[in-house]
Amino acid sequence: PVESSDKQDPSLTLTYFSKDGEEGYPGNLKVSVTYLLTDKNELIIKYLANTDKPTHVNLTNHTYFNLSGGFNSTVLDTKVNIISKEFLEAGDGNIPTGKILSVKGTPLDFSKEHKIGERISNKYSSLDRGKGYDLTYVLRNQTGKLKLAATAYEPLSGRLLQAYTTEPGLVFYTANHFNPNIKGRGSVQAVKYGAFCLETQHYPDAPNQPTFPTTRLNPEETYRSETVFKFSVL
Repeated sequence: PVESSDKQDPSLTLTYFSKDGEEGYPGNLKVSVTYLLTDKNELIIKYLANTDKPTHVNLTNHTYFNLSGGFNSTVLDTKVNIISKEFLEAGDGNIPTGKILSVKGTPLDFSKEHKIGERISNKYSSLDRGKGYDLTYVLRNQTGKLKLAATAYEPLSGRLLQAYTTEPGLVFYTANHFNPNIKGRGSVQAVKYGAFCLETQHYPDAPNQPTFPTTRLNPEETYRSETVFKFSVL
């Protein structure tokens, strides 16, 4: 269902009801997500969820960004800074092993801004497996408050994207497997590395990894998560 909003800023709220047992998850889960546009050039995304049985919830957004304005060019020249010094080691199926490793000395290190394409072709297990970037960065955000997680800057347009989140993790994905039949604005055909995603969330496979921040939601609790994408021009 879609609900209108009487907020001053334009917004859209979507709701979903997941019945007990859907996809193997216990509990009747009520979920809502609100997309809010502000006059500060922000897209604010807020999630809420409640359940009647203990279950697991980990919601995110898979928006593709190309700050040049179109999918016909790659994002390899976009400069990215991820506020993280660690990432989750992954194995078969890109499922985390439970180990948290340092990005130092690896092509996964975006703790200092550099172009996406600068190291994307380096020989490294995470890059080889995903054919590009597709991994979870550890943000160490345990406060539940909004913190800067990443920035992306496109030099030709001067567009800057800043991502803030309450979540402890960020999946960085570089459209390594874009379907060539996908067309973007103006019916332009998508190309490999034609966009990137900044997926703010808890760590994948958290229910099976006792050392990861929990994704368990109990009936007396409310799941809350917020992400802000702020845009500007330098």
